[in-house]
Amino acid sequence: MKWFNNFRNAKYILIALAAVIAVVSLLVSNLLVTALGDHVKDLEAHVKDFETHVNDLESHVKELEAVVEERKKEEFKKMELWVAAMRCINNADGNTDLTLAISVLESNNTIPVVVLDGNGDVSLYRNIEIPAACDADSVIYDVVERAKEKGYVIRMELAPNEGYLSICYNESLALSHLSGIQASQSELLESQSILLASQSVLLDSQSELLSRLSYYPYIQLAVVVVFFIICFVAILNSKRAEQNRVWVGLSKETAHQLGTPISSLMAWVEILKSKYPGDELLPEMTRDVERLQMVAERFSKIGSKSEPVTADVNSVIERSVAYMKRRSPAKVQYEVMLTNAPLLAPLNIPLLEWVIENLCKNAIDAMGGVGEISVVVSDTADKVLVDVADTGKGIAKSQWSDVFKPGFTTKPRGWGLGLSLAKRIVEEFHKGRIYIKKSVPGKGTTFRIELKK
Repeated sequence: MKWFNNFRNAKYILIALAAVIAVVSLLVSNLLVTALGDHVKDLEAHVKDFETHVNDLESHVKELEAVVEERKKEEFKKMELWVAAMRCINNADGNTDLTLAISVLESNNTIPVVVLDGNGDVSLYRNIEIPAACDADSVIYDVVERAKEKGYVIRMELAPNEGYLSICYNESLALSHLSGIQASQSELLESQSILLASQSVLLDSQSELLSRLSYYPYIQLAVVVVFFIICFVAILNSKRAEQNRVWVGLSKETAHQLGTPISSLMAWVEILKSKYPGDELLPEMTRDVERLQMVAERFSKIGSKSEPVTADVNSVIERSVAYMKRRSPAKVQYEVMLTNAPLLAPLNIPLLEWVIENLCKNAIDAMGGVGEISVVVSDTADKVLVDVADTGKGIAKSQWSDVFKPGFTTKPRGWGLGLSLAKRIVEEFHKGRIYIKKSVPGKGTTFRIELKK
């Protein structure tokens, strides 16, 4: 028994340890979710700041693009004016003043220009720096090729039948430098945009993870609650099973203890019958001894799983009430209402009789030995209903759920076992129900028994 008590104590220790682990796990989970939430907030702020930076960079690149385009238009206009000056000089006669045209040609000190004749040969070039180690023609033709690629070529028609000139130009050094800055800034903007997109994806994934993890503590709490409910139910069932074992052991021991004196009484009754065959008290004594034997049989069956027998409920009720009538005070009246046809149901007859007798005894006590007890039998499609009503003091509704608990009693010397055993007999042996159908303080109580057909 000592090992059993140690095991039971260990069970409570394990449950307490599981509770501590669950609480610590919940706290750790909550801390992790909080930390992740702070990280997501910091990342969100960083992404917003970086997005602002990318937007500012995009605005700067657009402004730079606008400046480059404006400079390109200015240089194109300058080249148109330069070509017009050349056309003026080419078409001039001896009387034409070429001062302005020459001034325009000489004013171009920044834009690289190559003039090609109709055969593609270089007629003139200007503002092209030729390194000493390089071939002049290759440098000049590189400028021409770049001009053609960019569309920086202006065709100037000469006099009729004299052909044309191709004016090829490139961007000035300042514009080239500015275009290079604009290109590098555009590349930087593209890389920054890609980085912003990746950080936004990371933020979305982190936010989704946080959203999922935010439910985790609640799920974990639900699991812990379910675990404790299971533990509570298991402990409750363990205690109930232990209590049932006590009831069964007590019942069997009671039946065993009653068996020997009852056998002796039966023998003495037989001896008295042989010596005093005409005595009027002997039949009553015989019935009482048989009743004692039936009580012992009832106690012995509480712990056993005997198969129910199909029997008429009306007969059982009528026999139980008749027995109680003979042993009730004279001021207690009985009213029994049975069905016209037999009501067959699977019954453990001795135990069901004990339930009816117990309800009648409780009713007599509740009425103080004065009043009326009514027993009504009815049925539905699949049930047999037995209502036992009295005109006693009634039961407060707050106590309805307690009357079937072991130890509950309103009697000064009661043990509170009768209704508990009655509930066990009805529910476990007959798979039925017993409950308080109606009770009014000062007017009486009605118990209902439901049995399966």
